[in-house]
Amino acid sequence: MRPTRIRNLFLASFATAAVTLAAAPVSAQQPYDGLWQVTVVTKSGSCDASTKSTVTVSEGKITGGGGVAGTVGSGGLVRVSINGAYAAGQLSGNSGSGKWNGASAGVPCSGRWEASRQ
Repeated sequence: MRPTRIRNLFLASFATAAVTLAAAPVSAQQPYDGLWQVTVVTKSGSCDASTKSTVTVSEGKITGGGGVAGTVGSGGLVRVSINGAYAAGQLSGNSGSGKWNGASAGVPCSGRWEASRQ
């Protein structure tokens, strides 16, 4: 009698787990999804001294105007390309920062960026 009871408990647990998984959303929101205000500051080179823009993070993908494309991992690691420039850094909570490098008229530029969730 005992093996039947254990089997029934196992089947009931399995059925509950299957229903829970079936009810879960297909794409869960990632921890950094939302709108982010980004300030880019040039430290060396002839690129614009400072610019601000808003980017969108959705399911870990970063998009924005001007050819912005990239990713942010669940741990906050950021990798972005922007028309031949590249940026990397870290988001944590509602803010983040990192470094970038690129070129303006063939002259190398680099600097820092900071972001805050809107």
